[in-house]
Amino acid sequence: MAGRELREEGERLRRKEELSRKIKEQKVVVDELSNLKKNRKVYKQQPNSNIFFLVDRTETLSQCKNTLDELKKAHQEMENSEKTKIKK
Repeated sequence: MAGRELREEGERLRRKEELSRKIKEQKVVVDELSNLKKNRKVYKQQPNSNIFFLVDRTETLSQCKNTLDELKKAHQEMENSEKTKIKK
């Protein structure tokens, strides 16, 4: 492999690891929100800030599940593209 191909492979591996880490994080968030009692309050931190706002638990759970689905889809697409390259 040439130097460029090694760098590209390394970058692909880093992206895949980052995606796997995000999926694990999101699974924990979904699990935590799913197991909260109905009367519990949920707060969401504003990006780049130490300010938190009260949010609806069910709506937030739904958003987190959608995010998890998107991350899983991206991970699967990455896996499929790797398999396609191996076959060539």
